[in-house]
Amino acid sequence: MSGDAFHLTPHDVRKQDFRRSLRGYEPLGVEDFRVRVADELERILREKSVLEERLAALGEQVAVYRERERAMNEALVAAQQLREETRAAAQREAQVIVREAEAEARRVLEEARAAQGEVQRQSADVERQFQAYVAGFRALLERQLAELRALDGQRGG
Repeated sequence: MSGDAFHLTPHDVRKQDFRRSLRGYEPLGVEDFRVRVADELERILREKSVLEERLAALGEQVAVYRERERAMNEALVAAQQLREETRAAAQREAQVIVREAEAEARRVLEEARAAQGEVQRQSADVERQFQAYVAGFRALLERQLAELRALDGQRGG
């Protein structure tokens, strides 16, 4: 008899009648055995039911854990992608900032050079004006000195 073809329940064991024969088994022994078998079968079926429920619960837990693992793996992959994208964006932004800073530095340098040229031109103008002033003042002094000598020569002469 295969397990699938023959299903024995505790009720089947308790209700089973045996033919009596002259040389048969002792009825009290058979009845006692039948009760013990039925009780054991009930215990085994209850245990099987509990184990099946526990197995189903554990299966559900495993499914939940697998789903969590899958979600965590997806989150990890997404975080890694985000990290790479952020790093790449930061590098691009840094390159833009460096280019802008270099352009600004060139502009400031050109302005400084232009300002330096203007200062040098103004300085040269001031120097020329000063030299012209000194030359004019010298000429004035020399004329005054010549007049004083002429006056001195007229008095003493």
